[in-house]
Amino acid sequence: MIDVEGLPLFLLLLAVVAFLYASVGHGGASGYLMLMALWSFPVDTMRTSALVLNLFVAAASFLLFARKGHFRPRLLIAFAVASVPMAFLGGLMTVDALLYRKILGVLLFVAIARMLGVFGTERPGLRPVLWWQGMLVGASIGFLSGLIGIGGGIILGPVILLMRWGTVKEAAAVSAAFIWVNSAAALAGGLSQGFTLPPDLFVLVGVAFTGGLLGAYFGSGRFTNTVLLRTLASVLAIAGIKLLVS
Repeated sequence: MIDVEGLPLFLLLLAVVAFLYASVGHGGASGYLMLMALWSFPVDTMRTSALVLNLFVAAASFLLFARKGHFRPRLLIAFAVASVPMAFLGGLMTVDALLYRKILGVLLFVAIARMLGVFGTERPGLRPVLWWQGMLVGASIGFLSGLIGIGGGIILGPVILLMRWGTVKEAAAVSAAFIWVNSAAALAGGLSQGFTLPPDLFVLVGVAFTGGLLGAYFGSGRFTNTVLLRTLASVLAIAGIKLLVS
């Protein structure tokens, strides 16, 4: 069994994190990495473990958002063409443990801003994404995704809204699909370089997938979770500060 103290609490929080992230179309890697860091998981397994969890939770989120008619394939392609190879490249690289924690801490605050609505909601007058914009955004987010072990949805979603490339629900659906393809590419890159997975990862997958499936079910409809997201944002803030100052 996974050898961490306080495992039941960890699994409970893992399910909650997956539920909340999936409800807004995210895979939850930044949240999983936060929990793993707080529970002192080995750094060499954190990135690959978070990517595997991302694959399952993002898949659940995408399927349920797509079923509601929110997915725009062309919007995904605009970003994924450049992001997938760059995510693979990022997955090949090894990051210093201290620098890794600092970058993760910064990304947690990006996730917090997204949850608190800092990036706003839908803006009137949607416009198409130009090919060079999609390539630039996709490549940048893809590389960072592979390097850190996230899918990039916490960054792409706000960009789509700020640039008026899609609605909130469309951003959620595209982010979920974007997270999946980037996570798969980054995981392939990491495993090819010898990064490992914990032997009992299936336990974490089962818990996260269950939480993510429920979150996506409610989030893809009319579910609003402002209070819950603010609670999670508070937890992420504490973790982010801990990562940045430690």
